[in-house]
Amino acid sequence: MPSAAPTWANTSGPSRPAVEDHRGTSDGGTDELLAPVSTLDEPVKETIMRDVRAVGAKLRAVLIPLDRNSPFGYVGVLQEENVEASEGQRNVLNQLRDWDLWGPLFICLSLAVILSLRAPTKQTSHVFTTVFVVMWMGSLVVTINAQLLGANMSIFQSLCVLGYCVFPLTVSALMIALLRVTWFGTLWLDLIWLAIGFLWATRVSSIFVGQFVKRERRLLALYPVFFFYLILGWLILLF
Repeated sequence: MPSAAPTWANTSGPSRPAVEDHRGTSDGGTDELLAPVSTLDEPVKETIMRDVRAVGAKLRAVLIPLDRNSPFGYVGVLQEENVEASEGQRNVLNQLRDWDLWGPLFICLSLAVILSLRAPTKQTSHVFTTVFVVMWMGSLVVTINAQLLGANMSIFQSLCVLGYCVFPLTVSALMIALLRVTWFGTLWLDLIWLAIGFLWATRVSSIFVGQFVKRERRLLALYPVFFFYLILGWLILLF
């Protein structure tokens, strides 16, 4: 004699899945924006090249942030109540909001290697460690200071921006190292290259931080940024 079906069994009709599949019912544009990028089925070379292109796009955004009409427009960040970013500045911000740490890590290692090669043999490891610690700890201090002043931004996002903005100083350090083996390796030219890298680095970082901090607190948030790049510039000039 067959046993009776349990009371929780559904014998009145076909079984239905416990979770319904709603895929394809939402808007197509939303699906494209929310769809994650899968790297499991693509070649490793394609994954690496996509990351390299993303880093290159951010470096271009950092290297070309200036407006022709106001080359020193970062001063306006301290003066305006609401920072009105130009089209070029919006492009910089959009590029840097998509944060990553591969680019800052590469820039940090490049600057550390350049300065350690120029340092005396017994100080090579100390210089490398100093540059590495100053860059990451300085970026962290600037980020925490901005957040304490009311900036609504991610820690990793800020680390990404501050790290990418060190690239002009890295280029200045490379130019100074190359010119020191020629007749153009003078202190005055070193100062000029360093000043260009410093102004270029503070330009993008000031715009970015100024977007998230109110006017009355903006100077307190940007002062550590200037001090941070000033310390890196001093290390470049010292070694």
